[in-house]
Amino acid sequence: MQLHRRSILAALAVSAGLASLPLVAHAHGPTRQKVTLTAEVSAPPSEVWAVIGNFQDMSWHPAVHSSTGAGDNAIDATRLLVLGQENGPTIAEILYKFSDEKMSYSYRITEVAVEVLPVTNYSSHLTVKPGTDGGSVVEWRGAFYRGYPNNDPPAELNDEAAIAAVFGVYQAGLDALVTRFGGN
Repeated sequence: MQLHRRSILAALAVSAGLASLPLVAHAHGPTRQKVTLTAEVSAPPSEVWAVIGNFQDMSWHPAVHSSTGAGDNAIDATRLLVLGQENGPTIAEILYKFSDEKMSYSYRITEVAVEVLPVTNYSSHLTVKPGTDGGSVVEWRGAFYRGYPNNDPPAELNDEAAIAAVFGVYQAGLDALVTRFGGN
């Protein structure tokens, strides 16, 4: 009789566990978001790369007040971007891929306040490719998580806010290049 009672209790425990699975399946954290933007400019790739290909110098981007760093374009080089104005908010980044030949580099944010850019685990890739009529295509893509790692994020730190912020950064930079070199 005791064995039968244990079997019933075990079956109830398994049933209770299975009943809770759908609840667990719906509770998940953030998903990786991606943004890719491109712009066609009227200058040849080598001319565009001469402006944006130095990891230490991001003066071509209108949101960047100043850029300092160490390591030039070597892997693990670092830079600190000061945004907006002197003593403005900062973003620290590290270079993890660089190719003059392919006119591309990849970097990660190592430190940023989510109030400045509502993302975490951000990595990005910037490249210049030949375009039409002797021009260039600049591609800027990134992958990241929202600024709030748990469920039910506040609106300013949710997926939509993260995507909008990264989109805005990329669009402003690409628009500045189109203004500088002309668009195709």
